[in-house]
Amino acid sequence: QVQLVESGGGLVQPGGSLRLSCVASGSIFRNYVMGWYRQAPGKQRELVAHITVGGGTGYADSVKGRFTISRDNAKNTVALQMNSLKPEDTAVYYCNRLGTAWGWGQGTQVTVSS
Repeated sequence: QVQLVESGGGLVQPGGSLRLSCVASGSIFRNYVMGWYRQAPGKQRELVAHITVGGGTGYADSVKGRFTISRDNAKNTVALQMNSLKPEDTAVYYCNRLGTAWGWGQGTQVTVSS
């Protein structure tokens, strides 16, 4: 069973940056499209970025140009560099595969506030 551990969240002022990291156990990580999701209070979880096995990326319109997703298959990690953060980016961020999700990790809280 794949376990996902997210880290790197915190409190940041508007316009600031954070880098999130997700470590996945198990060698099958490299075979899947991976994504970063977020869930704000009272809202459904949404996909904000994804990265294919070959490194192709896609982003939600709300984060395009500000967030960058990357992966290191050798280390079973996927990262999300978040720049120009806005208050509406406040949420718990999770990583998981696209499609049939593995069990969700605990997520990492990102709070953007002055």
